Amino acid sequence: MKTYILTFLFLLFLFSSKAQEDRKDLIIIKEQGTFAVGGSIKKSEGIFDPIEHGAFNPTNQSTQGQTLHGDHASVLYQIPAEPRKLPLLFWHGYGQSMRTWQTTPDGREGFQSIFLRKGFSIYLLDQPRRGLAGQSLEPRMLEARTEDQLWFGIFRMGEGTKFYPNIQFSKDPEALNQFFRQSTPDTGPLDINLNMDAVANLFDKVGDGVLVTHSHSGGQGWGTVLKTNNIKGIVAYEPGSNFIFPETQVPDAIPYVGGILRARGVPMKEFEKLTKIPIVIYYGDYIPEEEVKNPGQEQWRAALLMARKWTKAVNDAGGDVTLVVLPEKGIKGNTHFPMSDLNNKEIAQLMYDWLKEKGLN
Repeated sequence: MKTYILTFLFLLFLFSSKAQEDRKDLIIIKEQGTFAVGGSIKKSEGIFDPIEHGAFNPTNQSTQGQTLHGDHASVLYQIPAEPRKLPLLFWHGYGQSMRTWQTTPDGREGFQSIFLRKGFSIYLLDQPRRGLAGQSLEPRMLEARTEDQLWFGIFRMGEGTKFYPNIQFSKDPEALNQFFRQSTPDTGPLDINLNMDAVANLFDKVGDGVLVTHSHSGGQGWGTVLKTNNIKGIVAYEPGSNFIFPETQVPDAIPYVGGILRARGVPMKEFEKLTKIPIVIYYGDYIPEEEVKNPGQEQWRAALLMARKWTKAVNDAGGDVTLVVLPEKGIKGNTHFPMSDLNNKEIAQLMYDWLKEKGLN
């Protein structure tokens, strides 16, 4: 009998230990949901008659006296059981949506889950006229353009259809298929002021938090700081445009193969808001220091050069900007999407360590 009891207790211990281990892998969410923020309402002239105008006719539908709600941002949020003091608000880049942060093209956890596991409340947004916020108040003709290989190069995955050596992106064909299928078009004209207003409204609704940007939203992120006092720090992955300088210190435009990168100027009093919060900028691999013939690399050479000028301008004014070029830290092979690369947990840990260092965790 004693042997049976000991065996039972041993099995109970094993099962309870396994249950505890399984529980460690769980993400416990206290609250989650979706909402729209920002935007406006468009109204047609006249008076709506529910009898005369109430039947749906896709070829001849009167809009008389009716309204259209649009130009808002769409937000998905998750709050863990024991949240840290500051949430993270993630903003995607050009041609992308919140999927940038949700999972990797090869099916691993993205920053959404990685940082939920670290105890952060997460807000993912689709900017106005993009993704789940596609209801635009201004029309735009959408084109089905064959551009996959163009973006393969601009996102520094490789040239044409050939990956760069030692790339930190899965070479499984299905991963690349999934990556291309996460792109989404603008359903209306791109309006950065509209986008910045929506994100500022999001911070006004949520309160204090840290803004995490990628690529095109990087420059919009600087501008959003000028519109709200609730951004307490910024993590910017590969910002590519709209660097803001004091209006008397705007650097010369930087030409590159395929274009010209220009900075924006604002009054010094506005610029100084950027000096009041900690900021970190990350750039990946395959960015040349000197001019090259490859347009996909060239625009990032210009962006990194402008980022260095911008970092100096902010820090000279008393700010706190850290510029990290990953290969210089021995982290090699990252594309324009380090949050999706094979080493995305290592990239996330760098971000977490910075948040902790700056007291933003």
